[in-house]
Amino acid sequence: MANGTQNSAKQAGKAASGYGPRAPQHLSAEARDWWKAVVAEVVDLTDSQLKVLQAAAEAWDRCQQARRAIAELGLTFDSKNGPKVRPEVTVENLSAIRFARLVRELNLDIAPPAEPPRPPRIGGRY
Repeated sequence: MANGTQNSAKQAGKAASGYGPRAPQHLSAEARDWWKAVVAEVVDLTDSQLKVLQAAAEAWDRCQQARRAIAELGLTFDSKNGPKVRPEVTVENLSAIRFARLVRELNLDIAPPAEPPRPPRIGGRY
């Protein structure tokens, strides 16, 4: 059996037994759960596809991190020249675009990671 075939068979066996490639520990719980769902459904991911998957999960986490900051701090801040859009808004937008592009690159038909439940908005901060 050729070496590439051995690796594919080995990876398929791991995924079928529920052991597939492990999600990086620095990812959020939601992103790790999404990683596991992708690896369980797509058993023949190459090393380069796993790197793209990791980048997508990291983009998702960065987007959620920015979203939490926006929820806490608002969309704008006051500067000496008037209100300005917070940098987190740009980070959220770019991370969401990056996530979408990376998922498209993987050609996945899998739901994105679940968003953690958010408490109801109190007050009128934007």
